[in-house]
Amino acid sequence: MLKFERNPNSFIYRHRRLLFSLFLIIIIPLIVCLIWWLTKPEPKPAGALKSAFMQDITSLDSAVSRLQADILAKRPAAIQESFKRARIAYKRIEFISAYYSPETTRALNGPNIPEVDDDLRVNEPQGFQVLEEMVFPKIAADAYPDMLHAANVIRANVNRLRKISETNDLTDSHIFDAMRLEVFRIVSMGITGFDSPVAFHSLPEVAAALESMQRQLTHYSTDRAWASRLDSSFNAAIGFVRKSEDFNAFDRLEFIKHYANPLSGQLLDAQKQLGIPVFTEERLLSASARTLTDSGAFNANYFINFEEQAMTAQRISLGKMLFFNPILSNASGRTCATCHQPDKAFTDGEPKSFAIGLDGSRISRNAPTLINASFQAVQFADSRVTFLEDQASDVIRNPDEMHGSLPDAVAALRKQPESQKLFEAAYADGVTESNLKNAIASYIRSLSSLDSRLDRHFGGQDAALTLEEKSGFNLFMGKAKCATCHFFPLFNGTVPPAYVETESEVLGTPATSEGKSVDPDVGKFALTQREPHRYAFKTPTVRHIALTAPYMHNGVFKTLEEVVDFYDQGGGNGLGFNLENQTLPFDKLNLTGPEKKALVAFMKVL
Repeated sequence: MLKFERNPNSFIYRHRRLLFSLFLIIIIPLIVCLIWWLTKPEPKPAGALKSAFMQDITSLDSAVSRLQADILAKRPAAIQESFKRARIAYKRIEFISAYYSPETTRALNGPNIPEVDDDLRVNEPQGFQVLEEMVFPKIAADAYPDMLHAANVIRANVNRLRKISETNDLTDSHIFDAMRLEVFRIVSMGITGFDSPVAFHSLPEVAAALESMQRQLTHYSTDRAWASRLDSSFNAAIGFVRKSEDFNAFDRLEFIKHYANPLSGQLLDAQKQLGIPVFTEERLLSASARTLTDSGAFNANYFINFEEQAMTAQRISLGKMLFFNPILSNASGRTCATCHQPDKAFTDGEPKSFAIGLDGSRISRNAPTLINASFQAVQFADSRVTFLEDQASDVIRNPDEMHGSLPDAVAALRKQPESQKLFEAAYADGVTESNLKNAIASYIRSLSSLDSRLDRHFGGQDAALTLEEKSGFNLFMGKAKCATCHFFPLFNGTVPPAYVETESEVLGTPATSEGKSVDPDVGKFALTQREPHRYAFKTPTVRHIALTAPYMHNGVFKTLEEVVDFYDQGGGNGLGFNLENQTLPFDKLNLTGPEKKALVAFMKVL
């Protein structure tokens, strides 16, 4: 047997303690790290997606930095290209940013109009849309200081978004919810040019948003059939958008029906197949809606004050009885149906409704349709009440409209055995003012109608549209800019994809059909006393519009053709009214005669 003798003079022997210490300090940790690296679990999809999202925020920051540099260098062509690249970078983060950080996202990309908040503070607009109007179609020589300020604000908000996002924990359910909402945002706003109204760069931005979601979905993909189908649907949708270079010529009807709707439905299917819970919370737009045009996608019970006020069959029946009952008025014989007649889509066909009395006087505004009133966050043309219950009591008490008394009506109804039975069947506490208002509101909420020929067309039913009607839809959603205020598919001012806020707009509606001066009704300004609201009125629904003439809050236009002409001219400012706060673009739409006819034909489909 071989034997090795210790050599006290050898390096190893003399430094054995040091070598042993180094072994403990360096080698063992390296071995542990190697073992961990070889056996470490794959990052969870939500975590991997967040890492990619944070990298995309960094890319956005770099794009905005490039934009700032080009503005400082005063290079017009480079500024326009840098702006487009920055917007593309923004669209890549939009679906997560808008979901988790809505206020910061609005600061990055909100409309270029002042906003009056709940405390009646007027907040000046900021973000990409503000800068876009300085950059396109061409840059004025004196615009550079304002452009640089706007770009600096955007950069600050990107950094704010980064800090907020660092502490946000993403969940799988929220991510899939955000993706479907982004598809809905694309359908209702992206393809309409809502946030690129001057540059008309919407289609490349839509493609970028779709590509970003497709890329992020790879964190969830395995060798599964659904992943392949979903990837193919993304490729098809992106390809369809990419091949259309003309914003006005883009076939929005085809895109929604054959690309966007299948995509949002397949995202919901993928979520379920992955075992990721779908939210069950109450929303106006159902959290489980496959598409925006699904039957039952919108919840008419959403805008209520208390859950106890939700519609029931008994309350709807009771409310219908009260709606047509003169007991609510003060011996005038009026009913709710006097001004809201079912055969006229619950309007009265008058420019302004007649006031009580025999002198032929009229109230101050046109009677709006009650159909789909439940899909609005506020009521009346000036948005002065939130709930339909308050709308009912306002009208009943108004001396020009019904001149009634809620206490008197309650007292009278309590003396009617049949009415008492109806109330007791609907409410535990029988006849009360609160229950009376809720019953009428329940009936109005039941007047939801989202089953037009357009809806059936999207649903794959036998409801074909003519070529003119299809052209009208594409014009409404594109060149004519109607859908930037009358949002698809409700076609009112309730803002997608959350559908929790209903907008008002300043159109500059003329006092008479001659169009010589703006109507003196100041609208929402009477309530808020804030200049952005002077002449502002709630954006109504366009559904059933063929039955609701005359049009506008003052009934100034007798036909849809007159309405289209007014918008085509650029609203009040197109007529020369010079309203500083007009929110309707005042540049002419340059619609041709056939295009105007197609628009009217489409609106009649609704």
